[in-house]
Amino acid sequence: MREIVILGRGGQGAQTAGNQLARAYFDEGQYVQTFATYGGARRGTPVTSSLRVDEKPIRLRCNIEEASAMLCFDDSLLDETFLRGVEEGTTVVVNSRQPKEAFADLGNYTFVPVDGLDIAQKNDLGKVVNSALLGAFVAALDEPGIETMCEVIEQTAPAKQQQNIAACREAYQQIRDAN
Repeated sequence: MREIVILGRGGQGAQTAGNQLARAYFDEGQYVQTFATYGGARRGTPVTSSLRVDEKPIRLRCNIEEASAMLCFDDSLLDETFLRGVEEGTTVVVNSRQPKEAFADLGNYTFVPVDGLDIAQKNDLGKVVNSALLGAFVAALDEPGIETMCEVIEQTAPAKQQQNIAACREAYQQIRDAN
């Protein structure tokens, strides 16, 4: 079973990204469980979206204690508190302009930084980084498929579907080219 945590701040779209990622896995025939945790329930406070994905029904009903993958919308949230719930060696895709070496002090994780804001702005999405980060995450994990992710984004993005798809594909390709 893969356990995934998406970490962000209220208003950044981490919950939406979690729902879209869950839908992509589901559309590929996986069983999915998703739930959210809100901090102070206001804009800017830390929020998490958690997913479990498996080939068989998921019976576990508790918080994720050691995620096998993490998507982080804001590099300022990456600290020992949040990383405590992530297995060593875990892939952590992080929205950041910093190189992966900047995160070396945080522990034995595979950091995959992507400048989601730059990609979003180039694709006329302003500060909306969900689709770019999902593209990077799909590339880093090699699942779910990029075509499935783009179909889900097209069906669920409230506006600018083509720009969101373009941002998803651009980030996906950027991570693929880097590896």
